[in-house]
Amino acid sequence: MSVLNSIEQNLNNVKELINSIENTADRVNNSVSLVAVSKQHSLEAIMKVFNAGHKVFGENRVQEASRKWPALKDKYLGVTLHLIGRLQTNKVKEAFDLFDVIETIDRIKLAEAVARQRDRAGFCPTLFIQINTGEEPQKGGIFPNQADDLIDKCLSELDLPVAGLMCIPPVSEEPSPHFCLVREIALRHQLSSLSMGMSADFEVALAFGATCVRVGTAIFGPRVSPDL
Repeated sequence: MSVLNSIEQNLNNVKELINSIENTADRVNNSVSLVAVSKQHSLEAIMKVFNAGHKVFGENRVQEASRKWPALKDKYLGVTLHLIGRLQTNKVKEAFDLFDVIETIDRIKLAEAVARQRDRAGFCPTLFIQINTGEEPQKGGIFPNQADDLIDKCLSELDLPVAGLMCIPPVSEEPSPHFCLVREIALRHQLSSLSMGMSADFEVALAFGATCVRVGTAIFGPRVSPDL
């Protein structure tokens, strides 16, 4: 079976596994949001997921999303698009036009830029604050020891619609301590949404209370970097 032909079955397999974990953990059915990460995948591959009835997607870059998604969102009502990659302050307005959820707020300067655009536009996407639990310099996210100040700034001073926290654990480390740390920070601030877990570790993330998992390879297969 080709990669394209397996996408719908892959999607069903991931959804069935999530539902099974929800049942085992006595969580409400369909309480976990599955974000199908479509970055660097073709429109044909995305259409396979659409045709299976799934409408929640994630993209890593504003530039790539701007080429793929405006026409798709016009054609398919009810699509929810998440930005899961780093956001530059000069791309905030464009991100507002494209994304329903921005998961990567990670610094005061960016939060302030988002607040200014919120005031100009009269609306704001749902926001997550990204925690760099491994303190990796090459990766986005606020370090854990600075997270409380950023969260307080976003919630209290800027009045931003922060729904929860997001993290990407280091690839070479056991993810459980990282998920546990993010859950503890969220509890301190009474944030109920946790975007944790990708193709390789979303089952572990669900055990730590993830409400949103970002799954790409397990649905679409390897990235192909199409000319979009």
